[in-house]
Amino acid sequence: MATKRKVEVFSAGCSACEEAITLIKSIACPSCEVSVLDMRDMDIVKRAKALGVRSVPAVAIDGQLASCCAGRGVDEASLRLAGLGRAA
Repeated sequence: MATKRKVEVFSAGCSACEEAITLIKSIACPSCEVSVLDMRDMDIVKRAKALGVRSVPAVAIDGQLASCCAGRGVDEASLRLAGLGRAA
């Protein structure tokens, strides 16, 4: 069985988050396991803090915060560079 790429999307349910989720799901490959995590859950907030999330939407791929999500917002090129859309 192939290894899945773990994609975590941190969201507050806002329109910017929904737009990012749509983008991520559209470029995710079959071996990408996309999880949308609700920042209104304190356990999710703890996970986000551990990864260095400072604003939402934010994306972590295989346990690493994508460079686009370190304060500049979500962008497709950075997500693809981090591995989204490719088999692990």
